[in-house]
Amino acid sequence: MRYAIYFTPSIYDPLSVAAASWLGRNVYSGEAPEAPSITGFSRQELAFHTAVPRRYGFHGTIKAPFRLHDETNEPALLKALMHFASTMTPFEIPRMEIGRLGEFFGLAPSVPCEQMNHLAASVVQAFDEFRASLSDAEIERRDPDRLTAPQFSNLHRWGYPYVMEEFRFHMMLTGPVNANLNARFETALRDFFEPVIADPLKISSLALFIEPEPGAPLRVHSQHPLGKLSAHRPVAAGAKASVSALITVPRICESKAAVAARLLQANC
Repeated sequence: MRYAIYFTPSIYDPLSVAAASWLGRNVYSGEAPEAPSITGFSRQELAFHTAVPRRYGFHGTIKAPFRLHDETNEPALLKALMHFASTMTPFEIPRMEIGRLGEFFGLAPSVPCEQMNHLAASVVQAFDEFRASLSDAEIERRDPDRLTAPQFSNLHRWGYPYVMEEFRFHMMLTGPVNANLNARFETALRDFFEPVIADPLKISSLALFIEPEPGAPLRVHSQHPLGKLSAHRPVAAGAKASVSALITVPRICESKAAVAARLLQANC
């Protein structure tokens, strides 16, 4: 069993719905939605190029998968994550964009987001006490000879190379893509995702993911809202503001669901 602390939008967010369709797996339910029809790609070709991110689920890495050490357990991790999340302030990434990230394609902030960098560093530091030390085999799987000196140091100190100054927030949408397919993938990804990334990305929760056994698909175990829970609930009934809050929240959710449905209908 491994655990990871990731960001992923809520289950009904249009971005989650679109990503589940594109990747071929809902990271909450584990179900495979109907595959979208993408101009210029067969469904088999799309499934092949999304196999890697499909296993991990749609997410942005905050703390990479880790095993718990022998002196702790899942309830302790959950308690700590709930408390930690309550101390953090929600924020927004003004704009996400489709981009080539090394050999992969994914979503990344159009400009660096210091609030995200701070959140990620804080999570890595706060939850390192739960992490079991890497085995020699786990270190070798990271191909340490290809890492830079800071990345190699991070691997041994924090269990993952791409943390602290090496961290770059991103959400993967493909596995490795040959350069001769760049134009095709970029066009397809922009056409499919730009309708759901026009608004700022709300970072309002952290998700605990689990990998039940080596090589198994990761899935969401639990979502942990950032900030005090009272900030995520409507205010007490009685005042006009409370009535407005109670009405507005469902309407916003219905609007998002409608957008998601239209997106899928347009691409299926």
